[in-house]
Amino acid sequence: MHPPAPANRSERVHDADAAIRQTDSDAALARLSAVKKGYLNDRFISSLLPRAQLQPLRPPLINTGTYVRSEAIDRLVEQWLELSKPEGKFCQIVSLGAGSDTRFWRLMDGPWKEQIGAYFELDFPDVTLKKAMAIRNPRSGLSTTLGHSELDLGGQALHSSRYHLLPCDLRNSPADIFPGLFKEYLLPTLPTLLLFECVLVYMSPEASSILIQWFVDFFSPSTHTPSPGTLGCTVYEMFGLEDAFGQVMMNNLRARGVSLPGAKPYPSLESLPARFLRHGFTSAKALTLRNIRSNYTEPSELERISSLEMLDEVEELNLVLEHYAITWGVKASSSAATISPWIEWGLRPVKQQLADIV
Repeated sequence: MHPPAPANRSERVHDADAAIRQTDSDAALARLSAVKKGYLNDRFISSLLPRAQLQPLRPPLINTGTYVRSEAIDRLVEQWLELSKPEGKFCQIVSLGAGSDTRFWRLMDGPWKEQIGAYFELDFPDVTLKKAMAIRNPRSGLSTTLGHSELDLGGQALHSSRYHLLPCDLRNSPADIFPGLFKEYLLPTLPTLLLFECVLVYMSPEASSILIQWFVDFFSPSTHTPSPGTLGCTVYEMFGLEDAFGQVMMNNLRARGVSLPGAKPYPSLESLPARFLRHGFTSAKALTLRNIRSNYTEPSELERISSLEMLDEVEELNLVLEHYAITWGVKASSSAATISPWIEWGLRPVKQQLADIV
């Protein structure tokens, strides 16, 4: 969330992929800190981190940013699952660059578990290998949620009745790798939500466009699938890095061996929905985390998290949150009756939520 501090010269990682993988560790540790301080509830995150009880807490600025990000994406996912109910179909979720994410376990631990038909997590092979080992570790408790599971691809993949952990490099051609990975598990007839949390920004614009287009094609009408499921997509990442603060973020990441080729096409908030609209999505919208915190979070929640610890860097927090955004888009059927409920999908400001209740 906060721009990472530059590494010492002796600590710099020359393997760009290793540096990118480290950003997942940073995010997981930030989430663990937010959980320990009471911002979030997540009884699973400690099972995916070594020596979780010994990890230091993060500053209030990072805890707050982690909370805003997580709660907003959770709301989008839960609303997607709710909208799929009237269709009488299970929902599929595909988390690309999932890393140490625990969302599958949290959903299965709540009221939405019966709505999930299949949940896919894709990431680098060494990331999925470590996650598969953690899941299969009896002490983690993660395997209890899965029931029977089987390892595949030398332990880099894992399959259960509803959960699939798949190894791949998302920069490679999806036409070459996805058919062999998804096999018959991913169905084109079910409403499906794609999740990208700080993923596309590390890819070239060309590679991310090809990646999204593969799913658009997969969920488009065809001879075999005349009525495909509705496709949704959520992207969380930094943007607008041309200003002074953005340059600080870029320089700090470069010092760690991380580049952001995917950020350049998106200099403003208004440019973010174009990522979906150019692929034929029905609708798309983007919000900064600052706006989400100010106008899309219940006042009672803001009061609760402000009581957890003192936040002195309010101006700095706003500056950071202004450079991160959540974008969501939906590609529905051409039938107006089908489109109408799905175009309602999205975050709503608190005042609108209160009006709807009244």
